[in-house]
Amino acid sequence: MRFVSTRGKSPKALAPEALLRGIAPDGGLYLPDTLPQAQWAALPDAYPDLAKALWEPLLPGFTPEEIHTAAQAAYSDRFENPLVAPTRSLGSAFVLELFHGPTAAFKDLALTALPQLIRLARDKAFPGQRILILTATSGDTGAAAMAGFKDLPQTKAVVFYPDGGISAVQEAQMRCMPGRNLQVYGIRGNFDLAQAGVKAAFAQAPGAGRPERLILSSANSINIGRLLPQVVYYFCAYRNLVQSAALMPGELLHVVVPSGNFGDILAALMAKRMGLPLGKLACASNQNRILTDFLTTGRYDRRRDLKRSLSPSMDILVSSNVERLLYLASLGDQELVAGLMRMLREQGHYQLPDDVFRAIQADFLAVSATEEDTLAAIRQAWEEHRYVLDPHAAVAWHAYGQLQTQLTPGKTLVLATASPFKFPGTVLRALGEEAADGLHAMRVLSDKAGLAPPKSLSWLEGAEVLRGKMIEPGDIPATVFQEAKAW
Repeated sequence: MRFVSTRGKSPKALAPEALLRGIAPDGGLYLPDTLPQAQWAALPDAYPDLAKALWEPLLPGFTPEEIHTAAQAAYSDRFENPLVAPTRSLGSAFVLELFHGPTAAFKDLALTALPQLIRLARDKAFPGQRILILTATSGDTGAAAMAGFKDLPQTKAVVFYPDGGISAVQEAQMRCMPGRNLQVYGIRGNFDLAQAGVKAAFAQAPGAGRPERLILSSANSINIGRLLPQVVYYFCAYRNLVQSAALMPGELLHVVVPSGNFGDILAALMAKRMGLPLGKLACASNQNRILTDFLTTGRYDRRRDLKRSLSPSMDILVSSNVERLLYLASLGDQELVAGLMRMLREQGHYQLPDDVFRAIQADFLAVSATEEDTLAAIRQAWEEHRYVLDPHAAVAWHAYGQLQTQLTPGKTLVLATASPFKFPGTVLRALGEEAADGLHAMRVLSDKAGLAPPKSLSWLEGAEVLRGKMIEPGDIPATVFQEAKAW
């Protein structure tokens, strides 16, 4: 097995090269050229062992011993819940809790693993060279990347986030996190501009401002090393539900995923193609509804204003992982994918061919939530189940309510992607309480819900602000290479 670019003009790569490059030389994204089948019932129970078993056929170029070491380092003692990704019943559905990691968001499930894999890849391919990890974040990826890469030798992580476009807790996580090899910049713009700036830095050739002998890689889900760890928790959830007798072996499990950059739900599609009995993949979008429109009409159109929402981690108009979906749905038609991506870049929109659209609709459903829908879902989950949803999980919970009649036969799993304590002001507003977003609101929410904030967030009270500069989006490439030279 090798990794192939979605656009077809780059040679196939082994895992170390794909992980270190992040983006293929032709600008495409890496995917396995074949997805190995996994016998879900025969996989091990412990999360690190499950990860190792699933990664081995997906990571050519690494030994089983190296993969074992990476999985153990990622998952043995980094999570507050020993199950790593526990499931729980909530009314007629199940919730997969992905917020028990070092930064209280689902990105931790991938970004505790990615640094281990990148370190192994560097030691194999370029021993002794420095790695600069670039990250654009709409809220959760930045803190998770910083936590994963902090103090890793010969590695530096630089994060860019939209100023005013993330929660106060998310911003505090990044600005206060200790680590000598970390830097974060706010940009005067939105996430799409941050992501475009990072991609521009990757495209810049050495000698044109980019230092020689510097490895640039990414912690965003454009890196295939982000997606492979995310496949694991779908297998974990299915096995847990079968073992608890909540699901019959082989019974379909539908999933409802709050989605912005489309990586989390793309990992679900990969798990399904690897043999996991998943049914419909329901994509839940916020008021920006870019993905809802795409999945229901076959037309991707970014020519609209981005709206800042109560679910800021999904405030995205250019969802990078849709490119991988196009590759899979078109049966690997790289010329088509390259052409559609060129149209999106140059014209701002494209229309899918009918056969590709039909293939996507066979797997996907889509619903969007207004701001009022989001608040109502938080309120409903609390009043009916005494369960506290964060705004992103609330978008998914709303979608589940809208789609229930289409999610049959089988059971449904709703993904809870962040702790509600990362967005306490919004949650309190939904519950009829007034509190400014931030650390004080965490305490108010704790009292209201009778829950203690996770340790991964409670340390922020009284924490010193260590970093935080502001730049224009167009200055991202130059800033990246200034950081490299100053290192």
